[in-house]
Amino acid sequence: MPDEFLSRLAAALTIAHHIPGRVRLKLDGAAERNLAALADDAKALHRALSGAEGIRSVALNPLARSCTIEYDPTVIPPSAWPDLLRGEASAAAGTLLRIATAGFAGGVPERRP
Repeated sequence: MPDEFLSRLAAALTIAHHIPGRVRLKLDGAAERNLAALADDAKALHRALSGAEGIRSVALNPLARSCTIEYDPTVIPPSAWPDLLRGEASAAAGTLLRIATAGFAGGVPERRP
């Protein structure tokens, strides 16, 4: 289920830098124990967001354990990113969740043990 996948991934991310239209997400240090599984999750998120409504570009940097996303703030409210990562059920987070979920038409990766 995409919602569970996104919640799992969001729990491992923090916002390193954010201005309206551009957000850089970093892998939380505590999440490094599951780095291989999280790398697969990050790749799936990249595929889901690339070309999605309101997303201009997605760039993964595995060595820095970061992902930079350029987005249209008129489509995705800037507050959506922190709200989603905090697990807050705001309208902004719902918009981002809807957009991200739409990109998972082919399914989401299963969690590795």
